[in-house]
Parts: sequence; structure tokens; C-alpha cells
Amino acid sequence: MPKIIKDLNVVEDSWQVWRDTETLPATGGYIVPLSLWQAHKEELLALGNIAVFLASDQSPKLLGTDVQSFTLIAVDFPKFADGRGFSYGRELREQHGFTGELRAIGDFMRDQLYFLKRCGFNSFALQSDDLDEALASFNDFSDAYQPSIDQALPIFRRR
Repeated sequence: MPKIIKDLNVVEDSWQVWRDTETLPATGGYIVPLSLWQAHKEELLALGNIAVFLASDQSPKLLGTDVQSFTLIAVDFPKFADGRGFSYGRELREQHGFTGELRAIGDFMRDQLYFLKRCGFNSFALQSDDLDEALASFNDFSDAYQPSIDQALPIFRRR
């Protein structure tokens, strides 16, 4: 079973990403594309234990009122230089009030973990095998000037 970083611990991943947009998985336990969710919502609900992932060009607004029905929402990073997923993470937490597991999937780097966490992500499916070493990335900086999901007050207000 593959491993991920979740809530600053290395854990086994019980979810699998289903990238097929045409056919449905036979069981639950999958993170499916938003388009598949929108086209087959009732059938997927019947499977139970289904999560959804947003592609880099799919705003969290497309989830509508379904946001609160998921225990996990993933954001796919097609390449490490695509920063839209950072905004989607923050939007899911601040504007949609999503409190479940927010997972980064796709092509992102260990150097981005600290910043992804600041945007509200708490789960990371890194492509690297050395997750224990990647945990150190969350301590790359001791503090941040700007407010974010993990620190609402800017540093000048914390003096």
C-alpha cells in the first residue's frame, strides 16, 4: 500500500486516484475526477467512500454544495510550476469552509510542502519515496510574514 504524508505523519494511503473520466470504479475508496462526479453522482454515492479531485482548470466553485459531503478533496497539480492549486486550497478552506482532508496530488515538489500547508493542505501524495526526509520540509521556515490558513495574523500583529 502506498504511503502519503497526512497531518505531518507518514501513513498508509487507503485511497486510489481514478483518472478515467468515462467509466466508474466498481467499489469505493477512489478519488475520482470532478467531471465523472458531476456526470454520475448518484451511482458514485451508491459505491460509498468516494472523494473527488479538481484539475488545475477546475475552480472549487464547481463543487457547489457538494463540498461539505466529502471527507477528502484532492487538487491535482499537472506540473510543479502550476500554482493554481495553491489558490484552490485556500479557497476551499476560507470560502467554502471545507474542514476535511485536503490532499495535493500530481506533480509538486518537496520544496512546496511548507507553502501548500500554509494554503490549507493537510495531505500530500508525493511522488518521492523518501517521505520521512520530506517531513523536514515543513520546518524550512520558522515563521511567515503573511497571514494564511495556518496563521491568520500577520507577523506585525503578533508582536
